[in-house]
Amino acid sequence: MNRYEQIIRSIQPANSQARQEAASYIDSLIKPMGSLGRLETLAIDIAGITGNVRTGSLKKRTIVVMCSDNGVHEERVASAPQDVTVLMARVMAEGKSGMTVLAKEAGSDYLLVDVGINTDEKIPGLLNRKIARGTANFTKGPAMTREMCIKAIETGIDIVLQLKEEGCELIGTGELGMGNTTSSACVLMGLTGLTANEAVGKGAGLTDVAFENKKSVAARAIAVNEPNADDPIDVLSKVGGFDIAGLVGVYLGAAYCRIPVVIDGFISAVAALAASRLCPAAADFMIPSHCSAEPGFSRAMKELGKEPVLFMDMRLGEGSGCPLAFHLIDAALAMVNGMATFKEASVDRTQLVDIRER
Repeated sequence: MNRYEQIIRSIQPANSQARQEAASYIDSLIKPMGSLGRLETLAIDIAGITGNVRTGSLKKRTIVVMCSDNGVHEERVASAPQDVTVLMARVMAEGKSGMTVLAKEAGSDYLLVDVGINTDEKIPGLLNRKIARGTANFTKGPAMTREMCIKAIETGIDIVLQLKEEGCELIGTGELGMGNTTSSACVLMGLTGLTANEAVGKGAGLTDVAFENKKSVAARAIAVNEPNADDPIDVLSKVGGFDIAGLVGVYLGAAYCRIPVVIDGFISAVAALAASRLCPAAADFMIPSHCSAEPGFSRAMKELGKEPVLFMDMRLGEGSGCPLAFHLIDAALAMVNGMATFKEASVDRTQLVDIRER
């Protein structure tokens, strides 16, 4: 048995009793029941993950960004040249990217991981866990071997285990790599049976002609590789990327360590879906951040049974939605920890109705 399989077997669902107790306690707070909407459901989710009705604060937080290149880039599916991956990795390491600026504002650390950037350069500020210099062009055969895929997943798991040892209480997910929206769309197609027209979006921005080419490339990749929807590792290894597989490991590691993990956008959502297919209980520990403009995002959310908490027309990726969600998680926990109950305030609640039922 592989180590990732041992981790999966050890993952238990969220604590349903803590969820029920949290829901009851939140209903007792001095407000109309349900009037704080998604803040209430966020607090209930956190309670189920941590096992505590009043979790306190989750101040030690890290966004894990998996960085890798994709061989399918040579099919002209991206709007930028492949060396932009290296350039953006340097900008991130300097703390000057969109995600890093937002992370610092939210009091979050970030960990940048090279799992497959197409360079021999050791980029300062990146953790070197390179599996290969990018994946193969999956229109001509599998993106990686099954063994490589498992190594990427276990890399993500190991990173979370280390973060847990360092006291991390909240994790965000991010990625970097030219062409990875194509890989993500193909993984989504392989897992769900969606067509290219349903799953493929314009990514960072494509012309109409380039967009049609991208959909054609994705359809060809599925036809060439015939990924098995019942075997997520087969799907990931045939049409995925090292960054996606690494994020699968982050989700599995977070569930194993019982740490809340925030989904960023489309690519992170597809990795989350793959992780949930490997271990359904892992979905209990996932919190979506924002609604991605990529067309496949809503299907990934439907498959996960989740809804994002933010609708801001964002599509940057990198993990940029996670710091914004961290603020909402902080607000949800502040609500539970700071608000008085009706009993404490000596207020009669008998005339109130549950607005969620109206």
